[in-house]
Amino acid sequence: MDIDLTREVQAALTFQEYGGGATIDGATHTPLRKHRSLEGSFMELLRLSEAGDAEGHEGFAVRQVSISHAAPGRINAFHIHPKRVQDELWCVIQGELRVWLIDCRAGSPTEGARLQALLSGEAPGLLHIPSGVAHGYQAGTEGALLIYAMNDQFRIDDPNEGRLPWDHFGTELWDVDRG
Repeated sequence: MDIDLTREVQAALTFQEYGGGATIDGATHTPLRKHRSLEGSFMELLRLSEAGDAEGHEGFAVRQVSISHAAPGRINAFHIHPKRVQDELWCVIQGELRVWLIDCRAGSPTEGARLQALLSGEAPGLLHIPSGVAHGYQAGTEGALLIYAMNDQFRIDDPNEGRLPWDHFGTELWDVDRG
């Protein structure tokens, strides 16, 4: 460094990283285009191919679309779909969610990787969550409205909703960023 700092400050100093960041094999975030006008807004959430797959996500045949409302500050974590393949495409259409993805797939090229994403109605996008990736969220101060598509259907007689404790991967994931 060009600037001479005290040892105490040097020992505590960290640098924020921008760009790139962690990845999880198969997990993607695709920004959506929101058209705004004085009368309101319009946004395409998802197009289906002739074969019925979600465009841009070949092999993802939409079987169910659901809506979930998260109360302000709510932590809903962690869950995983271990019984059957159940990929999900998430889009927040109102409010914000801080989402954590943890790759729990044995033998995955990104096994154990952690990825944090911010989903927001202000800058909507589709977050693809592959099967075997644990996922959870914390809603922002105004809560959030989440719409999501799945390539499997919920079965009340055989739910595919494996649960892990909210702090299974560490309580620090949900700590407030204090800069």
